[in-house]
Amino acid sequence: MSKTLLIINREFKTRVKKKSFLIMTILGPLLFAALIIAPALLASMPDGPKTILIVDEPLLLRGENGSDKYKFSNIKAEQFDLESAKEFFKQSDFDAMLYIRSGDMGDVNWIKDHSALYGKGDISMSMQRYIENLMEKKIQEEKLLLENISPDVVAQSRVNVNLLTFSIDEEGEQASATPVKMAVGYVAGFLIYFFIFFYTAQVMRGVIEEKTNRIIEVIISSVKPFQLMLGKVLGIGSVGLLQFLIWVLLSGVIYAVAGATVLKDQFNTEAMGSQQEIEQAMEMTKGMEIMQMVETINFPLVIGGFMFFFIGGYLLYAALFAGVGSAVDNETDSQQFMLPITIPLILAIIVSSRVIEDPDGPIAFWFSMIPLTSPIIMMVRLPFGVPIWELGLSMTLLVAGFIATTWLAGRIYRVGILMYGKKPSWKELFKWMTYTK
Repeated sequence: MSKTLLIINREFKTRVKKKSFLIMTILGPLLFAALIIAPALLASMPDGPKTILIVDEPLLLRGENGSDKYKFSNIKAEQFDLESAKEFFKQSDFDAMLYIRSGDMGDVNWIKDHSALYGKGDISMSMQRYIENLMEKKIQEEKLLLENISPDVVAQSRVNVNLLTFSIDEEGEQASATPVKMAVGYVAGFLIYFFIFFYTAQVMRGVIEEKTNRIIEVIISSVKPFQLMLGKVLGIGSVGLLQFLIWVLLSGVIYAVAGATVLKDQFNTEAMGSQQEIEQAMEMTKGMEIMQMVETINFPLVIGGFMFFFIGGYLLYAALFAGVGSAVDNETDSQQFMLPITIPLILAIIVSSRVIEDPDGPIAFWFSMIPLTSPIIMMVRLPFGVPIWELGLSMTLLVAGFIATTWLAGRIYRVGILMYGKKPSWKELFKWMTYTK
């Protein structure tokens, strides 16, 4: 056992001292924060309004001046046909041109056949959606007027329904936090997927590198193959666990600093009018609702579950990747063996979208029990609450799966680690697993 500890210590120190580890450990939380904060900052940055030239024969958009983001400039349609309008637009400073020709509003293809939006570059999706929604609204109003129905009456008859949702259990009832739980579950599952792929690939590359450089022959002379494999798997896994814990700590600090800064800005901003006060109050109310949703999640259970399923999933797949690495001489030859191993991980990510919609359904249950997919699927389910017996059974099966895969990988490793110059087949791998000496 002391030899295994020496190997674990060597693998741990070798990787922790690398500059890449230090850089990714520090930059990881910053990059994740940037992915969340940057879009919001970019969306809040002031941008000049886009100007749109309106050539409207049926006067569908008469009286419309656009919005703060899109400014309309109407010209008399009778002065231009389509070609002359295009030429005028090319020579102008407008960002886009909307051309609408007269047609029968009762014809469902009228808009498609009699209107077009032109730009001096690619039309943005937001501009296209804005124009389409505005035209749909105007056409609907025109059709209502043709039927002698007031659009105001129709508008007043529309009602927005926002139901309050609650979850009821033995402890009572509380506001449902489905959106936050979906986000936490999916992010946790994806992180498990990322960590397993990233660190198990390091195990395989390390084995192939030592085998290619013939270092393995020296090491095997004093260490049993299984001890070497186990030490390498546990050593690299401890590096991943350390990095994860540092990420959690740094992410917590970033969240606390950002939250305090945002709240400070909100409370120190002086209202400049009743409308701004209302909008500010609505934003703060929405923020408080999100915080209340976050508080309903059992984060100690989620973090504890993440650590267990990360360690269990990593050990299971790292053993398989170590076995693959021992059987080949280079990373290219490993592709034929990696595909069957990685399919369950990829399938788990695909199924996770279905699990989020129905975390207690049969698909969610069975995929969270299968050891090859349970690390991801169970993490997706945990924020929603999982019965203790299901969580315990999933953990037990994962441990059993790790023991079984380690035993199989060890039998491949002891033979394959000293095999050179030949690309093994699946048949040969099976022989190595059943080899008795």
